Amino acid sequence: MDKDPAEWMPSRTAYRCMYVRAWAQVKHYYGLSVDSAEKSALTNYLSAC
Repeated sequence: MDKDPAEWMPSRTAYRCMYVRAWAQVKHYYGLSVDSAEKSALTNYLSAC
């Protein structure tokens, strides 16, 4: 799957926090860039966790 959190999230809400945290950790670990839509989605989902 080639969709970021701005485009796709797990259907089960119980997994969303875990998914977003893992996504952010991978981006940070590998020094990968984040576009504005992705950053907004990550921020919104993480603030709800």
